[in-house]
Amino acid sequence: MMPAILVLGTFVVLPILYAVFLSLHKVQLLGGIEYQFIGLGNFTRLLEDERVWIALKNTAEYVAIVVPSQTILALILAVTLNSGIRGQNWWRILFFLPTVTSSAVLTLIFMWIYNTDGLLNDFLAAVGLPRYNWLGDPGVALKGIMIMNIWSTAPFYMVIYLAALQDIPQSLYEAAELDGANGWQKFIHVTIPIIHPVTFFVVAMGVIGTFQLFDQSYIFSGGTGGPNNATLTVVLLIYQAVFRNLQMGYAAAIAFLLAAIIIAIALIQRRIFGGDRL
Repeated sequence: MMPAILVLGTFVVLPILYAVFLSLHKVQLLGGIEYQFIGLGNFTRLLEDERVWIALKNTAEYVAIVVPSQTILALILAVTLNSGIRGQNWWRILFFLPTVTSSAVLTLIFMWIYNTDGLLNDFLAAVGLPRYNWLGDPGVALKGIMIMNIWSTAPFYMVIYLAALQDIPQSLYEAAELDGANGWQKFIHVTIPIIHPVTFFVVAMGVIGTFQLFDQSYIFSGGTGGPNNATLTVVLLIYQAVFRNLQMGYAAAIAFLLAAIIIAIALIQRRIFGGDRL
């Protein structure tokens, strides 16, 4: 076990301990690294920082919309592919393409679609509607990222659901048919309960992934979180604190806030989905 313990200690435990150390200090990076102990000062500052609350609000809105949407879409796609449609292997490849494509490339493609002279505005102009500044509107910018990520991440969870659906014994559906169940009743009373543990996994992974949104927000806004902080997320705020403001201690405090939120939500999900029985 020693090699595994050394790897975990070096790349997991030590970084966490160092992050705890940083969160309790004001770190001076210029002219040599200096540490000034300030106790819980960084955490107290979180409560007074307006941008932290904006980032939390944006991230929470993003999670609340993207996770249910991608979960439902993934289940619909999996059920469709599991129904025996013609050319299902080709459909699987087609559906899965967004997942294997680089998120940076997908972001650039969607930026071109949303651009003032992009595909979406060209379509609006073709049907006689005015062009719109999708990337410059604070009320729309984050929604654009949501649409892109729902489309690109749902196929990954689709594969997980598809594997679960194919493991369900056909005898259960046959027994339901003998009891007079129609297709919808079989789906609600047979399929959904059996894939319950898979749904817990999909939702849990979706929440963890969406709370860590960074690259798309960074590329969309050029690292600023604009327009008007509309695409500012917690992880992007951590990046700005470290690489723009050189405040490593404060960034570590924000990171622990994010970790605490994710852990709390994961525990709530476990209670809701009956994780102890999974």
